[in-house]
Amino acid sequence: MNPGHTSARPVAADYAGHRRGWRGTIRAYVALTKPRIIELLLVTTVPTMIVAERGLPHWWLILATLVGGTLAAASANTINCFVDRDIDERMARTAHRPLVTDDVGPVNALRFGIVLGVLSFVWLLATVNALSATLAVVAILFYVFVYTIGLKRRSAQNIVIGGAAGCMPVLIGWAAVTGELGLPAIVLFAIVYYWTPPHFWALALKHRVEYAAAGVPMLPVVAGFAETTKQILLHSVIMVSVTLMFGAIGGMGLLYLTAAVALGARFLHLAWRLRRAEDDQAGDRLAMRLFRFSITYLGLLFVAMAVDALLAGWGILA
Repeated sequence: MNPGHTSARPVAADYAGHRRGWRGTIRAYVALTKPRIIELLLVTTVPTMIVAERGLPHWWLILATLVGGTLAAASANTINCFVDRDIDERMARTAHRPLVTDDVGPVNALRFGIVLGVLSFVWLLATVNALSATLAVVAILFYVFVYTIGLKRRSAQNIVIGGAAGCMPVLIGWAAVTGELGLPAIVLFAIVYYWTPPHFWALALKHRVEYAAAGVPMLPVVAGFAETTKQILLHSVIMVSVTLMFGAIGGMGLLYLTAAVALGARFLHLAWRLRRAEDDQAGDRLAMRLFRFSITYLGLLFVAMAVDALLAGWGILA
């Protein structure tokens, strides 16, 4: 993948079977966009829109915002695959990606990513508003140039800084409803921002050997297990604190606060257990437990937020 690189792709060799036919081609291009990551990003968008509206926004606005957000995230992820294809072929976790298995050519992938980005801007500009469209472009550029190209291969703080790109869906959702960015939107951004490092570092702990072999300075590679788990716990404490702060700033009710406390307590408990892990085997197991729960945590927190706002808007909860 790199100039002069002629390795036999020892990891990718297990995925030698190329896709065939137009269905396989479609699946390959869809895989480039990393659909599971897009789902995780979009799970915060609709609840944010409900909170901003203090009720249920028009179905068309929700659909238009989700389509535009999906296109933007797909663009960023596809270009990320193009830039990181040399890293992906060295890691078992990513060795099945279409650019590694040659199911999609690099030039075609780059063109696809750029087209998706242009479409996201045009779509949001035409169907939502200029602020949402601009924020989508900012998210793409930040993820590609700041995180993927600028930080990922150079700094252990890559996730801390670069993770800001993954927080943009809440700003896009808020802007879609209100046409501006208020303090509640910034606090929602902060929730996702402080959630991202514990979420990703937990996964990186499990795959630290692969990251080291690929030359990616993720925190577990550079600082080791003890420092990484310390930082996971620290960021988790800040994250939970911000979720509680949002209760007042966002005008949330008892339902949201109960969910924030209960979910936050569980998150902190898992982060503390990971910090106290006695050996690598236990640490890997607890890291993946925290990683999986972090996905559930974010989804349930934002669902509780949305239900709270809906019930308040309907006059069911004061």
